Amino acid sequence: MTTSQCFDNPPTLSSTCGAGIVRAIGGLKTYFTGPQDSKLAILLISDAFGYEAPNLRKLADKVAAAGFLVVVPDFFYGDPVDSNPRMDRESWRKAHGTDKGCDDAKAVIAALRSKGVSAIGAAGFCWGGMVVVKLARSDDIQAAVILHPGHITEDEINVAILGAEIDSYSPPEQLKHLGEILSAKSEVESFVKIFPGVSHGWTVKYSVDDELAVKSAEEAHCDMLNWFMKYIK
Repeated sequence: MTTSQCFDNPPTLSSTCGAGIVRAIGGLKTYFTGPQDSKLAILLISDAFGYEAPNLRKLADKVAAAGFLVVVPDFFYGDPVDSNPRMDRESWRKAHGTDKGCDDAKAVIAALRSKGVSAIGAAGFCWGGMVVVKLARSDDIQAAVILHPGHITEDEINVAILGAEIDSYSPPEQLKHLGEILSAKSEVESFVKIFPGVSHGWTVKYSVDDELAVKSAEEAHCDMLNWFMKYIK
């Protein structure tokens, strides 16, 4: 989360958006949507703008409609990034590291397990994508998707990737190279896809008035959901 693309088209946050409810789990305020008694859960980890982004909650509701319990925690403790260009973004990044995000995610996952959830998938966006690749190293989740991720390295990657053609943070060439590494691992199911004509953050920061942007985002959402339908059961 260090390029200007991360801050393009910032969402208008809303504490009341979405069809779900907000309550605490694992020590974090969390947006819950979907059947509360489901044994199958999906953890969505936001980009730097946090869990009150309307498009993110809309996506959570869409995934929930497939029968999953979906949780979207507030990993920033009420302190999402400010789109003001004068904000000290480096200080914000240091205060909200992905290692801490991974620890918090594990606490949420443990709480879900204690409530009887038997299988969990995780998807992360930009900052959240870096958290998800850390989770994917462990047995905490059964399937993972990262969408227009932040910086990731070869020794971390073991997940499905949905990337943007116009992305200075995670260029298509880098993601394609990671895809080649994944495809060589017989023990790993892999899926890498680069979406043409879109920029970093497009899956949750699209404009609802841009028909082409919405169509591309919905295609990515469908790919993500299909991945979870295949492995979270």
